Amino acid sequence: MLLRDTDFIDLPLFVKGKVRDIYEVGEDKLLMITTDRISAFDVVFDDLIPNKGRVLNAISEFWFNYTREIIGNHIITTDVSEYPMGLSKFKNELQGRSMLVKRIQMEKVECIVRGYLEGSGLRDYLATGSICGIRLPEGLKQAEKLPEPIFSPSTKAEEGHDINISFDELVATIGLERAQILRDKSLALYKVACKYAESRGIIIADTKFEFGYLNGELVIADEMFTPDSSRFWPVNDYQPGRAQKSFDKQYLREYLETLNWDKKPPAPRLPKEIIEKTQAKYVEACERITGEKFIWA
Repeated sequence: MLLRDTDFIDLPLFVKGKVRDIYEVGEDKLLMITTDRISAFDVVFDDLIPNKGRVLNAISEFWFNYTREIIGNHIITTDVSEYPMGLSKFKNELQGRSMLVKRIQMEKVECIVRGYLEGSGLRDYLATGSICGIRLPEGLKQAEKLPEPIFSPSTKAEEGHDINISFDELVATIGLERAQILRDKSLALYKVACKYAESRGIIIADTKFEFGYLNGELVIADEMFTPDSSRFWPVNDYQPGRAQKSFDKQYLREYLETLNWDKKPPAPRLPKEIIEKTQAKYVEACERITGEKFIWA
């Protein structure tokens, strides 16, 4: 089944995001529901991508479990039959696309790690030779692997685009110790995930994390290494110096760039072919990462 809205949940709405709807479950828990909505250029589309929410949920759950030795996370359970407050009656709607999580105190920063030169990092490099204040070698090509992965944080904007900041600016905002821990954990997670993903035929070009604190301990939250939070490229087609084929919604963005659209609402309607191809990209990424055949709904 497709899921656009979650108004059937009779709980206080905590956050309604572009893709996720989050509800308060008592004072210390949250229900995160991943819909089939899709956004690009900060605009949410009317068209849905079938199974997208289930793919994102499955990939995040896999990575939360895979990285437990590096850092804890906010998951309590993804089994809807264990949800409190009568939520189990919505098993058909919620199973496979939701998580019951601990409510934590979130850091107000996006923790981005870049291993390859693309996106806003490429734009900054071409303009300044640096990314977030980190000087890089001259002559790097588009999509080229960086000498070392770099930590490039950004602000978390309530609306519009996040803004890249330097590590020193992060330190000025949250303090040296917290900034160093965020950097070190982000880089450790990225390196471990990259090694695994490459064994599954995927390059993780870059990614973003969100962290928070539970009883004073740093944990990771929201999503991990999904096609919405990362750039996924096929290993067997990788070639620096050009744009890469992708498993993520970059495919949709590239289609949108061919349109005469100003990237402001309302979003254009998506052809059936684009919807189906985007869905296929998400499902292939899920199967490669989890190693399991995706059960289509």
